[in-house]
Amino acid sequence: MFDTLSDRLTSVLSTLRGKGRLSEADIDATAREIRIALLEADVALPVVRTFIAGIKERAKGAEVSQALNPAQQVVKIVNEELVTILGGETRRLNLAKNPPTVIMLAGLQGAGKTTLAGKLGKWLGAQGHTPLLVACDLQRPNAVTQLQVVGERAGVTVFAPEPGNGVGDPVDVARRGIEEAGRAQYDVVVVDTAGRLGVDTEMMRQAIDIRAAVNPDEVLFVVDAMVGQDAVNTATAFSEGVGFTGVVLTKLDGDARGGAALSVREVTGQPIMFASNGEKLEDFDVFHPDRMASRILGMGDMLTLIEAAEQAFDADQAEAAAAKIGTGELTLEDFLGQMLAVRKMGPIANILGMLPGAGQFKDQLADFDEKHLDRLQAIIRGMTPAERADPKIINASRRLRIARGSGVEVREINDLVNRFFDARKMMQQMAGRFGMPGGGARRATKKGGKKGKKGKGRGPTPPKTRAGLPGFPGGLPDLSQLPPGLNELPPGMGGLNELPPGFDPSKLNFGNKNK
Repeated sequence: MFDTLSDRLTSVLSTLRGKGRLSEADIDATAREIRIALLEADVALPVVRTFIAGIKERAKGAEVSQALNPAQQVVKIVNEELVTILGGETRRLNLAKNPPTVIMLAGLQGAGKTTLAGKLGKWLGAQGHTPLLVACDLQRPNAVTQLQVVGERAGVTVFAPEPGNGVGDPVDVARRGIEEAGRAQYDVVVVDTAGRLGVDTEMMRQAIDIRAAVNPDEVLFVVDAMVGQDAVNTATAFSEGVGFTGVVLTKLDGDARGGAALSVREVTGQPIMFASNGEKLEDFDVFHPDRMASRILGMGDMLTLIEAAEQAFDADQAEAAAAKIGTGELTLEDFLGQMLAVRKMGPIANILGMLPGAGQFKDQLADFDEKHLDRLQAIIRGMTPAERADPKIINASRRLRIARGSGVEVREINDLVNRFFDARKMMQQMAGRFGMPGGGARRATKKGGKKGKKGKGRGPTPPKTRAGLPGFPGGLPDLSQLPPGLNELPPGMGGLNELPPGFDPSKLNFGNKNK
């Protein structure tokens, strides 16, 4: 959704690179281009004015004029101001001291409240809660049935005593839902309310009555991020009528300009708490203003990527695979396991899109065919355990059998096996270069490059390290040894040798995902 805005801002800020000093005219020109980019992205005018004023005030001060790299300092200011507009710090749910915690969903019809109720219920279950969904949308045809289907898919209980389709009192259902949660010991109740095609008195009155009946701990306003400036108008009307404590953005995977969604928090004063970016129940997460700002500025979202990897990968298997990479013993079975773990993290295009600088490859990412991974899985699963453990034994007759069994051509078997050998060799060389486990298990050489006896010789030179970072025993490798191009990131990142402000590596958990 924010691709266009991201492209414009990245392009504007990239013009500052290489300038040792920024004049007032440079700052004014940059601010003007940023203003145009925000307005074209449908960001509300009052929000744009506040944003630009903050940037110009800070950029023309000593913060930039006395900086060693003024251009990067401006990028840092833009990032911080964008984080402020998006809400500053991540806002968590307020849980009741005495369960159940009551969460009420409100918003227009079509915003995705019912689907969101299932996503929120599934997410709460993963956090160790026992949620109950209450069907209070009794007006929209089949809304109750939809919530029951979504709840079943999410593995969450649904309380639906009334059939809906115009039958039943939603306020009474909401009240009875709270009583049922207390009786059956559910610790969180998610109340799905009715929406309308527009803001009207009847909808507001019903939402106000439900709120008065259940006294919710959180009222979440669900807003479709694709509706443009009307999102701000609707949010303002709900804030003045019903009142809400947080915002949930839905349909972030759409192709609308999406700037209006960035305006909701600034206009209403209420934080964005969750974001939904797809149809699947897993496409839902806590909204982090700093991470979203980083994505918009083309700096990626490494923390979200790391969290997703920690959930998808088994720590022991990952450690064993890393050791095998260094010794050259990685098998197709290991490769299959790692590929399945990566696919648990979500679509490959989304994963790669979290990497810094991925915006310049968005066309290639959009064209990525997930079916190719399905074919690779079919090929590897068509092999015997012996063939997966030792691909060298896969001769011509075996390749023909595997091709027939997996429904592909023999050339695809050849490509997979050849690329696997090339990749294994390259990973072994990189492991030796950067000191990974098993990476030093290489034969030493005599003068002249001839192989000597195993165990003799000096061995590989240990990589230079940068000590002093907690959580990384022995320090980090000297990142200047990376291949050319990998150390060049978008403006403001300062290359891989510069850690983001406030980044604490000791808080990252690579060893045990259960910690």
